[in-house]
Amino acid sequence: MIDLWIKTLHVLAIISWMAGLLYLPRLFVYHADVAVGSEQDRLFQVMERRLYRYIMRPAMIVAWITGLWLAWSSFGFTGGWLHAKLAFVVLLTGHHGFQGRWLKDFAAGVNARPGRFFRIHNEIPTLLMIGIVAFVIVKPF
Repeated sequence: MIDLWIKTLHVLAIISWMAGLLYLPRLFVYHADVAVGSEQDRLFQVMERRLYRYIMRPAMIVAWITGLWLAWSSFGFTGGWLHAKLAFVVLLTGHHGFQGRWLKDFAAGVNARPGRFFRIHNEIPTLLMIGIVAFVIVKPF
């Protein structure tokens, strides 16, 4: 029964984390066109910082903790599909880190990337999510 509650928490954490991973780059797209030091710049910085610190980071941590618990308790860390899924989750976590780096660049007023850069990078979490879901549902190997 405890695994069902942990799985529930895991799914909720993933939903929250993915929402942030998909929304933060959209904020960056609009933020990239704003003058540094302007009122809009400060507003975007607050929105981005709060999203990253209070939603994305805690959700990622909960997703990892509950996911590792489930991988151990349900599968004993075995299965090719599980290893592939974990590899994609590691890539997703790395992308999360890149978003944190870009957040710091905006906060320091040194972002040199155009909005198009963030539009392209907004697709990475989607592609990784598709792979993760496919591995979990289909278990192809």
